[in-house]
Amino acid sequence: MNNSILAFIQKASVKGEKLLAILLDPDKTSLDKLPEISSRIDTLNANFIFVGGSFVENQLTDLFVKTLKKNTKLPVILFPGDFSQLTNYADGLLFLSLLSGRNPEYLIEQQIKSVPFLKNSNLEIIPTGYILIDGGTNSSVFKMSNTKPISQENIQLAVDTAVAGMYKGKQLIYLEAGSGAKVPVNSKLISAVKQHISIPLIVGGGIKTKEQLENAYANGADLVIIGTAFENNASFKF
Repeated sequence: MNNSILAFIQKASVKGEKLLAILLDPDKTSLDKLPEISSRIDTLNANFIFVGGSFVENQLTDLFVKTLKKNTKLPVILFPGDFSQLTNYADGLLFLSLLSGRNPEYLIEQQIKSVPFLKNSNLEIIPTGYILIDGGTNSSVFKMSNTKPISQENIQLAVDTAVAGMYKGKQLIYLEAGSGAKVPVNSKLISAVKQHISIPLIVGGGIKTKEQLENAYANGADLVIIGTAFENNASFKF
């Protein structure tokens, strides 16, 4: 794409165009299946491929993205669990701060550790406020970060956290129910957050059906992420 990734998302948000990304975890996806997986993603008319996971083997992301880029023309955006999951073979990076938690390791420490790499990188760096919402299971993010998710019922806290992220200069807000979530982020929470921020909203976790996808879009999600449902179903389609 001619414009930056962020500019593309911002423009789509203003125009009301809904975007889709498929999340691939290098720990759960074998390299030899990437040509087939890339073809499957093409049939979904996705806009991006996100790559990342909570516990990815060191150096695996580099090889994974290098192989993936040989099989797709879609922009590849890193969604890293930690600073070791960075690679210059990708197009962009969600520079995440786990705003819903209070663990300094994922608020600022991991970001500092990434700076020596990023200073010499051509990755498009996109400041993103990451908010973990309770999806009804102990997600890998919960286990890795040792932080509690925000309750689906505590809409005010979710809104205030998102707005604080926007005030801190984040360019995207990402509401995540967690990998393998039993339930996605509910419509009231999505709608409330969207009403109070003026930056694009990403929603992911627990979305398994077309109805759930459309519900997220209808309530304000600008970009929806599909991960586990795609991983677990070779014939997955909406």
